[in-house]
Amino acid sequence: MKDFKVSDEDSLNKLLARVRAAQEKFATFTQEQVDEIFYRAALAANKARVPLAKLAVEETGMGIAEDKVIKNHYASEYIYNAYKHTRTCGVIERDEGYGFTRIAEPIGVIAAIIPTTNPTSTAIFKCLICLKTRNGLIISPHPRAKKCTIEAAKIVLEAAVKAGAPEDIIGWIDEPTVPLSAAVMRESDMILATGGPGMVKAAYSSGKPALGVGAGNVPAVIDETADIRLAASSVLHSKTFDNGMICASEQAVIVLDSIYEAFKAEMKLRGAYFTTAEETELLRRAMFVNGALNSRIVGQSARKIAEIAGFPVPANTRVLVGEVESAELTEPFAHEKLSPVLAMYRARDFKEAVAKADRLVRDGGLGHTSSVFLDVARGQEKLEYFRSVMKTCRIVVNTPSSHGGIGDLYNFKFTPSLTLGCGSWGGNSVSENVGVKHLINIKTIAERRENMLWFRAPEKLYFKRGCLAAALKELGEEGYGKKKAFIVTDKFLFDSGFTKRITDILAEEGIAFATFFNVTPDPTLACANEGVKQLREFAPDVIIAVGGGSPMDAAKIMWLLYEHPDVDFQDMAMRFSDIRKRIYKFPHLGDKATFVAVPTTAGTGSEVTPFAVITDETTGTKYPIADYELMPDIAIVDADLMMSIPKGLTAASGIDALSHALEALVSVMATDFTNGLAKEAVGLIFKYLLRAYERGGEDAEAREGMANAATMAGMAFANAFLGVCHSMAHKLGSYFHIAHGVANALMLEEVIRFNSEEAPAKMGTFSQYAYPQGKARYAEVARYIGLTGADDDALVEALIDKINELKRAVGLPATIKEALDGKYTEEQFLAVLDQMTEDAFDDQCTGANPRYPLFEEIKGMYLNAYYPRKR
Repeated sequence: MKDFKVSDEDSLNKLLARVRAAQEKFATFTQEQVDEIFYRAALAANKARVPLAKLAVEETGMGIAEDKVIKNHYASEYIYNAYKHTRTCGVIERDEGYGFTRIAEPIGVIAAIIPTTNPTSTAIFKCLICLKTRNGLIISPHPRAKKCTIEAAKIVLEAAVKAGAPEDIIGWIDEPTVPLSAAVMRESDMILATGGPGMVKAAYSSGKPALGVGAGNVPAVIDETADIRLAASSVLHSKTFDNGMICASEQAVIVLDSIYEAFKAEMKLRGAYFTTAEETELLRRAMFVNGALNSRIVGQSARKIAEIAGFPVPANTRVLVGEVESAELTEPFAHEKLSPVLAMYRARDFKEAVAKADRLVRDGGLGHTSSVFLDVARGQEKLEYFRSVMKTCRIVVNTPSSHGGIGDLYNFKFTPSLTLGCGSWGGNSVSENVGVKHLINIKTIAERRENMLWFRAPEKLYFKRGCLAAALKELGEEGYGKKKAFIVTDKFLFDSGFTKRITDILAEEGIAFATFFNVTPDPTLACANEGVKQLREFAPDVIIAVGGGSPMDAAKIMWLLYEHPDVDFQDMAMRFSDIRKRIYKFPHLGDKATFVAVPTTAGTGSEVTPFAVITDETTGTKYPIADYELMPDIAIVDADLMMSIPKGLTAASGIDALSHALEALVSVMATDFTNGLAKEAVGLIFKYLLRAYERGGEDAEAREGMANAATMAGMAFANAFLGVCHSMAHKLGSYFHIAHGVANALMLEEVIRFNSEEAPAKMGTFSQYAYPQGKARYAEVARYIGLTGADDDALVEALIDKINELKRAVGLPATIKEALDGKYTEEQFLAVLDQMTEDAFDDQCTGANPRYPLFEEIKGMYLNAYYPRKR
């Protein structure tokens, strides 16, 4: 322990060096060692509670020794009990599953400013929480309380050293001055500041992290539902505790008119003296001198204060109460008084009472503490109103405020503390009771972990040629028991009698039906709203979407609007990085109707995906909607419905399915589950697309193979998502009215080359995607379909050649320029290129791409796809 007095900066620097060396040693201690030191120090402080209390009163001339005993007892016993099992050393939290570890480290040397109002209890408190957290401590006592404060620190230090703590772990300034306090704050690692506003401001201005507290000016509202005896007893118990020097003690009571006289009588009965108008004025003059609180009254008894003010009071007077009206700063009674002097206000109703309490807090106690007495069972609305108005970090209910604010005496979740943070309202860095958690640095170790993934698909998926009848018949059977079906399709399928295959089966099963057939390509909100109007009138329990992507999209949106008419499309269309963490939560679908998807083309995969696109016809805005709530409940994939698909649609939808599979394969979210489906889909497409294109309905095997391939690719990208090929195709189609499948075909080679770069400028961000794998994954699928090559580069080239060969064979254009075929000029294409590039970058599909594209890279791919590639 130090063998010299600290009275100037040289001796302070010497002390700082010794405490810092001790703290570096202490930082290596185990939790078991620290806990033993903490225990012994708390025990020693508790044993000295009485002599320390008497010494404090003797030296400062303030407060009540018996109450200071309670405060010393509290600072040792309650603080020890609160933290005896708290881990403050080494690993304090570990989650193996998430690879998450939190490690506690000490801050270093703490500067503790101790007030004259609580010179021993606050010293004990700060010494103990620093010992528990392996911090060194240098105390700067108040000049008028240095003897008792240093004695408290010595007692704790001696016990700590005896238990094994380094000898210089706690130090103090023997002759405190403002310059020395400033120096210790400047040279420490953190400041624990308890005291007046000037000192706290100096702490926050020191350039070091500070935990300071704001001024208290606690108002207590007494509602008409309150237990008056409880309220009066609690206020007097709190206000007389240590002669009102705890900053959380009541400074004013605001009492409702209806109980004002009864409350006043109860206060008088219990020792409150209500001053006359003349005495109230005398008290105003005595409490404040030149605008500042008169230090002569701080912590003095009510009788002594009355004597100073110049009027006599009965011997049993416990508190002086001045009945005042103004809650403004011009009224001395509206300020913090640090003595057993209380302001009392009258209020017509609870709202006015809260307004006065708010005024008192705003002018002198922002962030600190407020109090209310009411019947909690009947007064929840009032309590909620009080809570909503009061800008205080502690709101105590039916409680002596002094004891309630410091915690753990009349409430049991408030952190026990003698340093009460007031948050930003009070100009503080913390808004809670300061404890050990504020004196440790936390190292967080986050090991790499892969996201939990899922595989989502319709509840039932029917497939094989001719499955339509059997699947639809099940709708009327016991498992589903559907009575009314609403069919959504397009005019061509309806006029051609295509949907009659479905309605005949429904009629046979006794299921009533209605059909909406006004779906157009790129369906609009107007189209969806027209369908929803019929939906509501018919009130079906099953919706059956029949057709390609457009009827599927329209039907999904109608389903959504039918079950939730007030949804906001802008919110639903909001981009997300992870569908499980999106901001907007989709409403649940399926409460009114089951959704059945019956595709008539082999391409979109919409029958098994959670995606839909709807266009606002008034603005031209396309809303791409993605959420698993939009996943159909049942998918019926019957190739007999696809036998008459035209050649052009066969080609475009087939390559669309191929792009689905390839993008799912290289997605950052690809998994073993999606890869198997995607690779098999690629194999089926290369096996059957050309046959389906050339022979049409004559080759039922090829049609069924493509139907299966499209649905499998759909399930793959429904879970792994798509990439920049689709982002670019979406915008290419939007700007130049190129069919979606054709647009994907135009971009496919460029995207494969782009994603095959081993050292991309930016890689996709997803925890399971460890390093660039595009080239390897393309090479893997090339091998899967029987291609050969000397290395991965050769296999990628072979895959590109195979795709281009297939595209030529099914009559798809090789370049964007060829696809536009004179409808748009080169100048028109280049004029919108920059905006189209930005729109593609912002497409929902971009985020799952294995190579995160820059604007210029997207633009470069568009240009490469526009002009014929030199081979």
